[in-house]
Amino acid sequence: MDAISLLTEDHRTVEKLFKRFEQTGERAYEAKREIVERIIAELSVHAAIEEQIFYPTIRDDVDGVEDQTLESLEEHHIVKWLLSELENMAPDEERYTAKATVLIESVRHHVEEEEQDLFPKVRKALTSRQLDDMGEALARTKASAPRRPHPRSPDAPPANLVTGPAAALVDMVGGRVMNAISGTVDRVTGGTEDVVEAIRPTAQKATSSTRSTARSTASRSTASRTTKKAGTKAKKAATKTQGATRKAARKTTAKASRPTKRAPAKKSASRTNGARKTTAKKKATASRS
Repeated sequence: MDAISLLTEDHRTVEKLFKRFEQTGERAYEAKREIVERIIAELSVHAAIEEQIFYPTIRDDVDGVEDQTLESLEEHHIVKWLLSELENMAPDEERYTAKATVLIESVRHHVEEEEQDLFPKVRKALTSRQLDDMGEALARTKASAPRRPHPRSPDAPPANLVTGPAAALVDMVGGRVMNAISGTVDRVTGGTEDVVEAIRPTAQKATSSTRSTARSTASRSTASRTTKKAGTKAKKAATKTQGATRKAARKTTAKASRPTKRAPAKKSASRTNGARKTTAKKKATASRS
């Protein structure tokens, strides 16, 4: 069986379970529980093999399906959270049927998009041999796929190729009795990521607005610090210039106030008087002789 046929057959199996649930009486709690448990198992396996084999393959080999596969992964994420919540609810709880109904509507929307748009693109792009080989890989992977939802675990290779079989092993050990252990596996295989809530558009918008405001505030703060820093540098430069000017003025004033040295002419006159005295003294000596 090729990949498209195998996945379509899974869709038909789940749709039959959906219809059975919708036809079950309002107070048929045990019947509802049994149907929901089968839905959980079928959808968990189906999501795992698509995430491990189908989506990675078509993202590599089929043009124009990148956005659709990413959207499909997000739809899987929402479905797995709904499944995990249903798994831990009693069928007589007030919101049990409502939650199952939302799950059914979400999966039907997902199936419609895949079968009407994504699958035809894949069948057109890949050869029959490629589709057959992928179908065999999907069938083999089913044997080691988890039968319970693990919304915190990775949903893309290579991580999910390791955590998927590990989660499947935990699922096989004891079902509901192993919820605590499985929760630990989810935390370990999910890494350090926080739990992402399924539908929070308002919160996302608020977060985006907050980040934008933070970036704007940071930008203004940076500009303010830059301006302040530049002002401080200018003030220091002005102070330094004023100091240099005052120092130069003091030097000029001090120089001007110092007494002027004797002119060369006065020194020359002094030498002339000395010579005259010496000549007169010589004449007096000669006269006495």
